[in-house]
Amino acid sequence: MYNTWTFLFKRDMPRIPVEIIYMQMAYQIAKLSYAERRRVGCVIVKDTQIISTGYNGTPYNFDNTCEETQTRHIDNPDHMLILIEKGYNCKDGCCSKEVTKREVLHAESNALAKISKSTLSSEGADLYTTTCPCFDCAKLIIQSGIKRVFYSEDYRDMGGVELLKKAGIEVKEVICWNAE
Repeated sequence: MYNTWTFLFKRDMPRIPVEIIYMQMAYQIAKLSYAERRRVGCVIVKDTQIISTGYNGTPYNFDNTCEETQTRHIDNPDHMLILIEKGYNCKDGCCSKEVTKREVLHAESNALAKISKSTLSSEGADLYTTTCPCFDCAKLIIQSGIKRVFYSEDYRDMGGVELLKKAGIEVKEVICWNAE
């Protein structure tokens, strides 16, 4: 007699590399972020166990709005051209753009902070983040003892990746086909 469970689990399903599975999880965690400009997720794994997750957002008990409008009033038309090049929308001597609030924590720092409040250790763990770490997060990653960092998207400044490599941490880009 043919067993239904055998049919469901014995199909020839391709084995997906574990790096892609954890990266897909990081993309799912990113969906928890209230950020509008960029949602970032992070998963920290040690000995095949997820020990922490994080996403970019405001600190505990803060308003969940991650962006604010930055406005500049200018008189010099040359300054207006410079601001337009930097992404500002200018009209009638007033230039503005949406920026991330200074208090917003990055996904990596949130995940590492959760570990620091637990009895777990990140020493020797792997970190999966949807966007490569910034310079400040790279410093935290180095100090926390993470041994490998996997990322899927570039950040505007790749200095964090260079710092991680300089510290001897393995850094690998993971192309994640199911980032939705």
